[in-house]
Amino acid sequence: MPTRTNLVATTESLARSPVVAEAIDVIVRELAGAQSSITAARPASPELAERYESFLARQAEAKGRPPLYPYVGSGLGNGPLVQLADGSVKWDMINGIGVHMFGHGDTDLVATALRASLSDTVMQGNLQFNAEVIELAEILLEQAGRGSQLKRCFLINSGALANESALKVCFQKNAPADRVLAFAGAFAGRSTAMVQIGDSAGGREGLPSTVNVDYVPFFDEDRPEDSTAVALRALDEAVTRYPGRHACFVMELVQGEGGFKVAPREFFAALMQRCRENGIGVWVDEIQTFGRCGEMYYFQQLDLGEFVDVVTIGKMSQVCACLFTEQYSPRPGLLSATFVGSTVALQVGRRMIERLRDGGYWGPHGRIAQLHAAFRDRIGTLVGEHPEWFGPVAYPDGRTSTRLYGGVGGMMRFTPFGGARSRIIAACRRMFEAGVIGFYCGRDPVHIRFLPPVGVMEPRQFDDVFTIVSTALARVAADD
Repeated sequence: MPTRTNLVATTESLARSPVVAEAIDVIVRELAGAQSSITAARPASPELAERYESFLARQAEAKGRPPLYPYVGSGLGNGPLVQLADGSVKWDMINGIGVHMFGHGDTDLVATALRASLSDTVMQGNLQFNAEVIELAEILLEQAGRGSQLKRCFLINSGALANESALKVCFQKNAPADRVLAFAGAFAGRSTAMVQIGDSAGGREGLPSTVNVDYVPFFDEDRPEDSTAVALRALDEAVTRYPGRHACFVMELVQGEGGFKVAPREFFAALMQRCRENGIGVWVDEIQTFGRCGEMYYFQQLDLGEFVDVVTIGKMSQVCACLFTEQYSPRPGLLSATFVGSTVALQVGRRMIERLRDGGYWGPHGRIAQLHAAFRDRIGTLVGEHPEWFGPVAYPDGRTSTRLYGGVGGMMRFTPFGGARSRIIAACRRMFEAGVIGFYCGRDPVHIRFLPPVGVMEPRQFDDVFTIVSTALARVAADD
């Protein structure tokens, strides 16, 4: 006799219905047919220009200022390529600042989203939720627990709120500590508290101070032999000046907005060990690195799990999360929110993680590593062909560097024109006009950054991307 559980209909069983499955297959086939013409970058259609300008004017009116890029999507794309509402097609190398890990219009994810749309609610929350919330938390913890003591997961619908949750967890655990350590050049989000942690005066202009932060220098690739000692000295000075006052050290293992800077394991391990000796929580911010490098979590790739107390993840996961050890589990009432995320985001996020985990993406020879190697090969060729665009990179203290490109995994950067801000922004705009969407990062110097859709992009496609980049950089050089 069937159990009562087996008699309960679910959207999962509904999606397996032959009628529903066939309907989804029909939609996906129609989508694939529409995508078939999107195979390369192309210019805008003149007959759509007036309508497109109207879109941009309406956006500027609604927001109070024009968009940084004149980007209005058509809703149709094909992997790394996106079609805009003016009919142009561009290589999307920024992907919502790393959100669209599988690019545009991935048919498997569209099918997942269609099945998810059968659910009874658009949004799920912390009071009322379906099985998707449990399953996503479990898959995140299953991987995170390998080599670390992370055992609990709080899901929430934005990276800034995941970081807010981590900050509260650390303050409660280490009360009455009221200070935070962070790396110089850090970025943590746009909420009132997170802009205090982020090392950008412009991001908190006109706001009252709400969090006390002490900054520690990040690893300097041009001065590797001194970096750890300098950082440890800064940490020790802060601890000596404010004994017992630091609740946590928030660490981006790859600085995102700060310039896609990387550091070796030894640098972080030394700082984390010093934090442990002083009772300071180690909070690793993986909002941008999650899933994008050589493992699901970059702290695992660097073998730092033994030190980690709190981890935050987001962007490519679609729904964000704060993970923590049993020791950092908060008391009831500290963490909650109306929304966890949409049902579509929960199911699509889980599917993306499963594909990355099972599809040969991670590891030293995985698809992401191969894509990064192709990026370095192609940008290295461009640097060799046009040394006039790639002079030494200038720093405010007067020194220069010949490190003209870098990053790790799906986080890629290169630095033409000495890293001068005005010329880098001009280069990004020229790239956009020519058919490649990138963005910039860092401050003195400024870099061009790529966050390509590593889930679908092929290494050979960098040939087309960098042909366009070369054209754009030539235009910037000619404008001088």
